[in-house]
Amino acid sequence: MKNRILNVLMVVAITMAIVGCKKAKEAETTAAEETAEATVVSTEYTVDTTASTITWKGFKPTGSHHGVIALESGVLTVKDGLVESGTFKVDMGSLEVNDIPVEDEMNGKLTGHLKSADFFDVEAFPTSEFTVTGSEKKDGALMLSGNLKMKDATNNITIPVTLNETEDSVTLTSETFSIDRSKWNVKYGSKSFFDDLGDKFINDDVELKISLTANKS
Repeated sequence: MKNRILNVLMVVAITMAIVGCKKAKEAETTAAEETAEATVVSTEYTVDTTASTITWKGFKPTGSHHGVIALESGVLTVKDGLVESGTFKVDMGSLEVNDIPVEDEMNGKLTGHLKSADFFDVEAFPTSEFTVTGSEKKDGALMLSGNLKMKDATNNITIPVTLNETEDSVTLTSETFSIDRSKWNVKYGSKSFFDDLGDKFINDDVELKISLTANKS
């Protein structure tokens, strides 16, 4: 009886571990496309950078790290419940690590490494940019597409988002999604570029979640 209970508990623990390790779906990624233009009948909103954020999470065989990145600026136009156009600039220098205490020296080391040329090379590429190429309702979800420029590469991604309009503002929140960093030439520890990493590799997939608040211009 005791062994049976232990076996059941073990199965439950393994199941929970598998569920807990499940990663977000990768955003559909294609070549860059022509950006969208606003029409005269659309409503323009300016992003409130203090009320907007991007969360990130990266993975390796022994665990993960997560944090936030701030937006530098942004504007979008909305028409009939769709995002018609928009451009959002991301301040890569604002990247923070949140799973290690700030006073811990490892926080500073990891933050510095992520900002270095090994990863996002913030000195050479201080901003990333997302420019809307279109949006559409598909199977009951709003799918937002745009060109994501990061470092020296640009790819088009499509992600599911929720858009809520009020009289004077709009919120845009994405589902948690992932991108393959190798497609933006973020090479450090990537099996896409190096064959001799053993178990010292870092996963290519990076999870992101975008939360924007914008006010009527």
